[in-house]
Amino acid sequence: MADASWKDGILLKILNIIVYFLFLGSNLYTVTAPSDIYYNAKETYITPAPWAFLIWSLIHILLLGTVIYQFFPAGKKIIIDGVSWRFPLLGLLNAIYVNLWATHYYIIAFIFALFVSSAVTHIYYIVKKHHSAQSLAEELFIHLPFSLYHGWTTVLVILTAFEAFGVNAFHHKAGIWTKVFVFLGLFFLEGTAATYAFSTPEGDLPASIAIAWSLWAIFAHQTSSAFVHWSALAFSILAMLWVVKGAFGLGSRVRGGRVALSDEERAPLVG
Repeated sequence: MADASWKDGILLKILNIIVYFLFLGSNLYTVTAPSDIYYNAKETYITPAPWAFLIWSLIHILLLGTVIYQFFPAGKKIIIDGVSWRFPLLGLLNAIYVNLWATHYYIIAFIFALFVSSAVTHIYYIVKKHHSAQSLAEELFIHLPFSLYHGWTTVLVILTAFEAFGVNAFHHKAGIWTKVFVFLGLFFLEGTAATYAFSTPEGDLPASIAIAWSLWAIFAHQTSSAFVHWSALAFSILAMLWVVKGAFGLGSRVRGGRVALSDEERAPLVG
């Protein structure tokens, strides 16, 4: 239960709450706006099915737990003392990115996608290297949301890059160079899922799931080009192998109890 120390770092805690709701509001706008933003965005040859973006809902729910958990001593140690100002910076950058993307300023949105990816990578590294989960609350409200967030922002960088610099799939057929770059983009995402799976002995299951989820959404949506469609399927299947590997690692960790790792062993390979 929270004690008197909930007032420590109160300004940053309040800022975290404000930025969280700013971030939440920017994503709610993309869902509730009358223009159906997810259906009217630029269509590229790597655009996923709209249901891929449902992962935002899970991330928001988990981050709500994060901003509540910061008022508890264990949460304060990680979120306020460890992550510190990086959390509100991440929320602000993400809100700007979402609004730029929703208004079709794709090149500027791509730049901010890189900023978001950099910010969440820094938080991910701090959490994984310096704050191993000591309780279920830390697993749910610290490690899980930032693992999902890190995997998902990797996807967003690729998607936004194609929106900024790729052809519109409604107006142009997939040429050889489009197919090459889509293949490389899919390969990069699948390779990132593999990296998550081997980042620690037990792997990072949530981050791998975020990548695999996105690849399956791309496969489901990309039907106009047989090459893109079947390439996405192949990489989706490969990504699922890394998800299974992560699931086995998590199962072994649960059965064997917490794995004691040194700082060097715990440091993630990604980022």
